[in-house]
Amino acid sequence: MRQLLQLICSALVLSPGTSVALEFNMPVGVTQTSQSIYGLHMTIFYICLVIAIVVFGVMFWSIFHHRKSKGAKASQFHGSVLVEIIWTIIPIVILVAMAVPATKTLVDMYDTSESDIDIQVTGHQWKWHYKYIGEDLGFFSILATSKEEIENRKKKNPNYLLEVDNPLVVPINKKIRFLFTSNDVIHAWWVPDLAIKKDAVPGFINESWTRIDKPGTYRGQCAELCGMHHAFMPIEVKAVSEDDYALWLDEQKALKQAEAASTELEWSQEQLMTAGAKIYEKNCAVCHQADGSGIPQAFPALNGSPIALGPKADHMAIVIQGRLEKGMPAFGEQLSAVDIAAVITYERNSWDNKTGDKVTPAEVQAVMEKQ
Repeated sequence: MRQLLQLICSALVLSPGTSVALEFNMPVGVTQTSQSIYGLHMTIFYICLVIAIVVFGVMFWSIFHHRKSKGAKASQFHGSVLVEIIWTIIPIVILVAMAVPATKTLVDMYDTSESDIDIQVTGHQWKWHYKYIGEDLGFFSILATSKEEIENRKKKNPNYLLEVDNPLVVPINKKIRFLFTSNDVIHAWWVPDLAIKKDAVPGFINESWTRIDKPGTYRGQCAELCGMHHAFMPIEVKAVSEDDYALWLDEQKALKQAEAASTELEWSQEQLMTAGAKIYEKNCAVCHQADGSGIPQAFPALNGSPIALGPKADHMAIVIQGRLEKGMPAFGEQLSAVDIAAVITYERNSWDNKTGDKVTPAEVQAVMEKQ
């Protein structure tokens, strides 16, 4: 019977091929939880399918065999206690049969205890920040799809709008607990292959967990409408072996130390401009536009801006502190002193802005230490 139902299900939902199946049905996923959810989903689907076949079968049989053209006359009768009992008991049995596996799956989904790794996930407009609790490691993950692809000036790659500059790296076969929150508005961290979809709400902490069984790259998106660039907020999870994860952690810590040391280096204006162009494209262009023209009534232009052409101290202050009332985040919490110095130098010497100023990482670091 189960095989027959699977065949009917395939004909109704999964045909004509695997590609269509992925469009209409939920993914099986790569975790035990996701597979349990998929199994529960299909079980409920089979139950609903049987109910539909029985109910509609009886209905259409009755319509055909008791139609008026055959002289059928409706019977007149009052309520039957036996019938009332039967159609009350049967739904109760069905609901209990559905509730038992559903409850077991839900209890497993919400059990975040005894985790091996804890990661705080913070939503920002429009990027994710990951903090590895206990490892002194944190970074932002930003859309890596080029502006040329978004503006249809270049062929779109298979992972269009689903690729990031810094993926979340986790080891396989470890229980990973996620703590979700937000820095501004409500976001939602959704990775279908991991069966995780949790809201990131300002001022609150939501929890979820996963244990990935096999290495791979698993992608997702923000699933809560969070503003103008909601579609440009992808998620990329890279699951690796435990040994590769340990190597990656060491590399990240070494990079952090090198980044701190680079603040003391002497940077040329050309180096700062080159680095600033990349940082501007990733962090600023989405609001202020690639040509610095801004978005009228929303985000001010930087080309010819009094800030970009005014005193360096004012420019550094607004980039570091942000303007939350205008929707501009405090980049002092997101970027390093080198990155801030580079992007400010770029803004003051690009487009029609030709101040000739160079902002050094040491200057930025001094301002950040005073705050």
